[in-house]
Amino acid sequence: MTSASTPQPLWSPGPDRIAAARITAFQAWAAERFGAPAAGGYPALHRWSVDELDTFWQAVAEWFDVRFTTPYESVLADRAMPGARWFTDATLNYAEHALRAAEDPARADEAALLHVDETHEAVPVTWAELRRQVGALSAELRALGVRPGDRVSGYLPNIPEAVTALLATAAVGAVWTSCAPDFGARSVLDRFQQVEPVVLFTVDGYRYGGKEHDRRDTVAELRAELPSLRAVVHIPLLGTDAPEGTLAWSELTAAATEPVFEAVPFDHPLWVLYSSGTTGLPKAIVQSQGGILLEHLKQLGLHCDLGPEDRFFWYTSTGWMMWNFLVSGLLTGTTVVLYDGSPGYPDTGAQWRIAERTKATLYGTSAAYVMACRKAEVHPGRDFDLSSVKCVATTGSPLPPDGFRWLHDEVAEDLWIASVSGGTDVCSCFAGAVPTLPVHIGELQAACLGTDLQAWDPSGKPLVGEVGELVVTNPMPSMPIHFWNDPDGSRYRDSYFEMFPGAWRHGDWITITDHGSVVIHGRSDSTLNRQGVRMGSADIYEAVERLPEIKESLVIGLEEPNGGYWMPLFVHLAPGATLDDDLRARVKTTIREQLSPRHVPDEIIEVPAIPHTLTGKRIEVPVKRLLQGTPLAKAVNAGSVDNIDLLPFYEELGRTRTQG
Repeated sequence: MTSASTPQPLWSPGPDRIAAARITAFQAWAAERFGAPAAGGYPALHRWSVDELDTFWQAVAEWFDVRFTTPYESVLADRAMPGARWFTDATLNYAEHALRAAEDPARADEAALLHVDETHEAVPVTWAELRRQVGALSAELRALGVRPGDRVSGYLPNIPEAVTALLATAAVGAVWTSCAPDFGARSVLDRFQQVEPVVLFTVDGYRYGGKEHDRRDTVAELRAELPSLRAVVHIPLLGTDAPEGTLAWSELTAAATEPVFEAVPFDHPLWVLYSSGTTGLPKAIVQSQGGILLEHLKQLGLHCDLGPEDRFFWYTSTGWMMWNFLVSGLLTGTTVVLYDGSPGYPDTGAQWRIAERTKATLYGTSAAYVMACRKAEVHPGRDFDLSSVKCVATTGSPLPPDGFRWLHDEVAEDLWIASVSGGTDVCSCFAGAVPTLPVHIGELQAACLGTDLQAWDPSGKPLVGEVGELVVTNPMPSMPIHFWNDPDGSRYRDSYFEMFPGAWRHGDWITITDHGSVVIHGRSDSTLNRQGVRMGSADIYEAVERLPEIKESLVIGLEEPNGGYWMPLFVHLAPGATLDDDLRARVKTTIREQLSPRHVPDEIIEVPAIPHTLTGKRIEVPVKRLLQGTPLAKAVNAGSVDNIDLLPFYEELGRTRTQG
């Protein structure tokens, strides 16, 4: 029954959907086998998963039939954060699990991957072919002297070759790391030079927005600046010949070789991901083979409800953790859709067309794309056959309430909308999709299994129904095993455990509602705090960007030396719009009426565009530093920004204000 404090849901799963969900079967099995609660649905299962953490993760390993080459002594030998020790003494291999479906003769000729470019035609790679290529390439890597722990890098778009290279690297026990080819040389070197790769997989260029982009000069620069390289592999995406001194992809993947999977310790490094690095060198975040395997089986197999009959499409690039998450769809036997191209080419509805043509069952995208479709008056449900799509998931930033309504109205009324939130730091979600729970507008459905997610006030007191710091009070298997080149662990501790020792503070403001859902308010380190009232920037963006004249916005709050507070709103206008007194008044009225008078900015300033990180997030903290008078060179890492030319404006504004 819905109480007065619990709003009516936008969508609820029907009894048949709940009964068919894998998480329902898991709960019944875990109740019988491990003493999990048989009744009480997801809330009871979640409580058990955090109260009985060891037992829960043991259950996940058994439910998904994880193959331990060497059995484990204990599930969790040390619960300390950082430093938790999972599945001690166990050995296994991530790539072996990713290719398991190929062992089933009935599935060998089914598609493991569907590759789509800007023509929107899907090209399959079968399970048998993917396994063969991984076998051939991993043997060649070993022949090149690549050993467990060596780093292998990819400067690659979202193409099947990137998946093959990652899996071959993992099969050898080496450590994968990748950047997208739209990253410039400096951005790539800021990342790869830290980890000193011995092999580099490259393309000659890529296609985006209907144009070819030649990257051979950038590749030459990478080769020159990475002295650790022993081999460079050329993938001729644009059809050029392999440069002198490189190896041809086709030759390295030609043999019919059975893959050999190196049994590595559970906490052996699998890959290195990078923080956005907006204020210094990106943090090189190392996650483990076993930790990622367990976390992604749970997240994809239970929360996303993926299995062999599904098709999993998420719009991403190889420079974002969501690409690694997407590849892990293979762990559940799911067909993974790889789209390499512009999110909006040849028109804004492009991603919906790909979902239609690939018959995606779970389609993931960014909240920004959903809002762009709404603004462009795209009608997906009317113009495309999306009957296969069971779930649309969004991440990257909070999905505004209008985004929920638009998906419900314009895609399908019986649509599971999963707004999810996590981080590169754990390559997973803290909160988000639960197939058996209702969806409320503007809310993530619940905290994820095994994740004791809480909102804390500054003194470490848990809050319900109030805004607090996102805190995780128990370890997750996919938390970093360490940062690269952080021998004493000080950077790692400072990043997450400084404010609340022993608890992971992520740096987001959240509210946990009385019905267990989660609302994300934006980053806490750039949170607006006017007259003692804390406000999330996401709330302001959601209100302002409903106005058709506002394409995008950026709000910054500055504590001033005299005790005052200055809160400017920077706006990027839609074509043809003018920032006149009328529009300024409407922006202020919108914020005053939909949020509060305290949210109304002190000034509204037009800018040619809003700066983002290379993964598309608005950069609030570096802009705040520029406005406080910090020089550009110290406030931001130039290689981490999508358009560095946008930032001198804020630097000059900051200089004028601090000197004036």
